[in-house]
Amino acid sequence: SQQGCDPFAQTQRSKLQHRRARINQQINKEMRMRAGAENLFRATSNHKVKETVALELSYVNSNLQLLKEELEELNSSVDVYQNDSESISVPMIPLGLKETKELDLLAPLKDFISEHYGEEGILFEKEIKEFMELRQAMRTPSRNEAGLELLMEYYNQLYFLDSRFFPPTKSLGVFFHWYDSLTGVPSHQRALAFEKGSVLFNIGALHTQIGARQDRASLPGLNQAIDAFQKAAGAFNYLKENFSNAPSLDMSAASLNMLVRLMVAQVQECVFEKMTLLRAQHDFLTQLQLAQEAARVEDVYSLVHQTMTQAHVKDYVPFSWTTMVHVKSEHFKALSHYFAAIALCDCPAASDAELPEQEKAFIQFHVTMPEGPSLRVLLQDPEERRKLGKAHLKKAIMKHEEAMRIHGLCKILRKMDILQEVLSFAHKRSLSKYSEIDHEEDFFETGDAPDIHPKTHQKPEIKSPNFSQVKVTDLFHRLGPLSVFSAKNKWYPVRRVHLMRGENGFGFTLRGDSPVLIAGVIPGGCASEAGLKEGDYIISVNGKDCKWSKHAEVVQLLKSTGEEGVEIGVITLQGSEGPKAADKKAAAMSSGSGVMKSNKENSRKSLMNSKSASTLLVWSKKSKRSKKSTYGIPFTTVGDNEVMY
Repeated sequence: SQQGCDPFAQTQRSKLQHRRARINQQINKEMRMRAGAENLFRATSNHKVKETVALELSYVNSNLQLLKEELEELNSSVDVYQNDSESISVPMIPLGLKETKELDLLAPLKDFISEHYGEEGILFEKEIKEFMELRQAMRTPSRNEAGLELLMEYYNQLYFLDSRFFPPTKSLGVFFHWYDSLTGVPSHQRALAFEKGSVLFNIGALHTQIGARQDRASLPGLNQAIDAFQKAAGAFNYLKENFSNAPSLDMSAASLNMLVRLMVAQVQECVFEKMTLLRAQHDFLTQLQLAQEAARVEDVYSLVHQTMTQAHVKDYVPFSWTTMVHVKSEHFKALSHYFAAIALCDCPAASDAELPEQEKAFIQFHVTMPEGPSLRVLLQDPEERRKLGKAHLKKAIMKHEEAMRIHGLCKILRKMDILQEVLSFAHKRSLSKYSEIDHEEDFFETGDAPDIHPKTHQKPEIKSPNFSQVKVTDLFHRLGPLSVFSAKNKWYPVRRVHLMRGENGFGFTLRGDSPVLIAGVIPGGCASEAGLKEGDYIISVNGKDCKWSKHAEVVQLLKSTGEEGVEIGVITLQGSEGPKAADKKAAAMSSGSGVMKSNKENSRKSLMNSKSASTLLVWSKKSKRSKKSTYGIPFTTVGDNEVMY
């Protein structure tokens, strides 16, 4: 079976997870104390008690504040997730995984199996324990493909858990507890959608950690980082589009929107790095391209920064993240102006043959046309090129300084030497270029260079999770085919019927398989006398379980009976008796609000009948039922024609 990585292996990252878990527990305790104190404060009319409680509350609140700051510092330990290579790469932002409490499903599932399925709950202990072990393992996934597969496997297994044990009208009574990834605040819900959403969030978070640890000084490392951040964006986007009413802030639409944008920006930054790696030529057009790529990175980071500073987001996004994103937008704006200057000053002026191509590239290069001579003159006159180049460098240096100033405002980022080095290297490079092209006899006023038009040769993709890549089998397969034996169906207790073969056989027709259905009962025949009804499912013949049996197997068992006759076990689905039942059921299904839901659902038959991957997403919280009774005979399973027996 799948294993999580050893949570006690004292690597730097697991120390981090440990400290996170510990802070989460403390936050939980303080929250309970606060709730208690608030209740007391509201309930008491005694002035003295009120004063004491108010004091206690302010103490608890300041404690919570400190804990949250400590957690934020942990969330910003970006460097722990970075790679160990020598070369300098700008740090990326990874997310910590959501922590969860242990969950004991043994009693609730055993009870449900005996109440709903009429089976001995104790006979399914092995399956329940296997499910719980899988959940335990997925709490500490390793930071690689195997860890992702583990989370996917658990996520897919939840589809079966939902179908088997979560009826639309009543709750199983278990609470799923998860901590907010950004604030550490605990939340709990009975809705399985909350468990699914949290696992999906962790799939996204794990991708961010895998992306942040790649060695981006090499092409394979860059491509892996791009892939990881695109998949992270896909997971968060999928969560945003398919879930609503999340009880924790990290999974609110505003927060997920911010995370998707952050991931897209990190992809765009990798695309820029890839370009600097691939385009080693120092020709004019390449330098223009680099400038436009850098402007594009600046553009997306500015958008992330705006998103992070919105009213309902800024309070819980770590200040270090907001600062880092702001620093990067300034840094890449500086780089765009630097590469523009390099194109103008370090590349030879255009020859007549090169002019048309260079003119075409340059006409779309600036956001507004630079003042001064016509493009043709500018491109062919080295002095004019130097003038404009100097204006670009002046702007670059201003932006480098702004990036360094913002970086200096954040205590946590100040400890990050890598970022400091990158910023100061870029600043020095622009300064030395400036002094190289600056002539003492220059007495013209250096103009204001227009900004560079952002443009990329590789647009980031948002890659949705591919759930079908990890195949799982239903752990609770023994309960019978899901088309019948699911939480949403109800059936009357098993009837054991003794049949003797008459001269016309048993007097019924059968159809379909797994389970085989009695399609028709001949009036006055043995089956009719014994009380069998059209629409009954055969689940056993002479004590042999037939829930999964094919048509031919059941027929064979019936045919091999002798004089003594045969005992068959049948069940009748409740609601298959009349067409009104489905409507009542649909009315009972509209569940209360305020619970995390998964939207955009379709009621599909069963995962196994469908070839498409998307069926794994059936969370049947809001499935639309058709008005006609779906509890009649499922003709979809008909393989054989009806045959008389």
